[in-house]
Amino acid sequence: MDRLTRRRFLLASGVVGGGALAAGAGAVTLSRLLDTADPEQRVARRPVDTVVLVTLYGGNDGLNTVIPYADPAYRASRPELAYPEEQVLRLDSDHGLHPAMRGLQGLWSAGRLAIVHGVGYPKPDRSHFRSMDIWQTAAPNGPADTGWVGRWLDETRAPVEAAVSFEPVLPPLLVGRRRVGACVSYQGLELPDWVAPAMVASLGRMQAGESAMQARAASAYADLVDMGRLVREAVAPTASPTDATPVATATGTGGGGALGAQLALVARCVEAGVPTRVYSVSLGGFDTHAGERTAQDALLAQLDAAVTGFVDRMAGTDAGRRVAVVVYSEFGRRVRVNASDGTDHGTAGPVLLAGARVAGGFHGQPPSLTDLDQGDLKATTDFRDVFGAVLGTVLEADPQQYLLGYQGEPLPLFRTG
Repeated sequence: MDRLTRRRFLLASGVVGGGALAAGAGAVTLSRLLDTADPEQRVARRPVDTVVLVTLYGGNDGLNTVIPYADPAYRASRPELAYPEEQVLRLDSDHGLHPAMRGLQGLWSAGRLAIVHGVGYPKPDRSHFRSMDIWQTAAPNGPADTGWVGRWLDETRAPVEAAVSFEPVLPPLLVGRRRVGACVSYQGLELPDWVAPAMVASLGRMQAGESAMQARAASAYADLVDMGRLVREAVAPTASPTDATPVATATGTGGGGALGAQLALVARCVEAGVPTRVYSVSLGGFDTHAGERTAQDALLAQLDAAVTGFVDRMAGTDAGRRVAVVVYSEFGRRVRVNASDGTDHGTAGPVLLAGARVAGGFHGQPPSLTDLDQGDLKATTDFRDVFGAVLGTVLEADPQQYLLGYQGEPLPLFRTG
């Protein structure tokens, strides 16, 4: 292919701009990531080696996720949205899970699911972007230009594969001053039948006289073809009907749309022996201002299938049993239903943890549904008590060094014996 034709192809496909960005700082292909694998796992084995952070973008309604079904204020505040007691998947005499979360109920019964009540931060902000920034930078008292995992990468001088995002873009969580995590999008390139993969691969070869940026962009485009193949191979063992029709994001708050595919890639890396310590995946669409029942039902069903399938798959290997999953959202929703059969931006919400080494059960105090702060729940657990446990147990780091302004005590969320 001559240089002019190749350039026109790249421009027409948008790869010179978008591909160059994808090939920038922090971008790593899946094949390169797998090349770092050590099948013999010759690293120091800890009870919990790896954490998978699952971000639910949009502000998940925690009261209809972990349901306080025995509290009369629950139905009184949201009669249109409250689930009848007989539909709630009971965990104890006071709380139960959303009806779509039967897989997670099974993990609870097996002692592999922990739920932290009322997680938030001081002086809550109801902006999606500011609140998510606080969660990912762990800096509730003011803006910060690094994420809490990024600061750990800086301090430990970790290689790029130490923290990996399988999201469309690299989250602030993994950004440090001198080092960043890797960004490996789960979205490969699907070619039409009439386009041969070999033809696309030829576009990724270096050509004489072209700029370095064009060469990197073309290489990134060819990588997408390879990524598509690797994704299909990774997802096949755990494919589910839910992943076949991913829920689109409801707003511009971000998040991936196929959580099962992202977690399948994490599983592939863990089983191969990739030395990643922190994975970041996401699911978007939780900004349920209107018609919440339908949207959240579908989203929580996808979350349940993806997380349960991943934890069950991880239970099959020694490396997998040392993986913990943490599920959080930027805030919960208001206690009362709004006029559109939805809920507006709130404050505190539950955090879920799953895995073989998780200290199953409830942690923290449930927030009151009647003693509110201008209609919102009062947080009973500082989110840094959760991330502090991740740092201390999984990453063997001092939480106060990486969680800005933190003076608290991490929760005992993991079994270390």
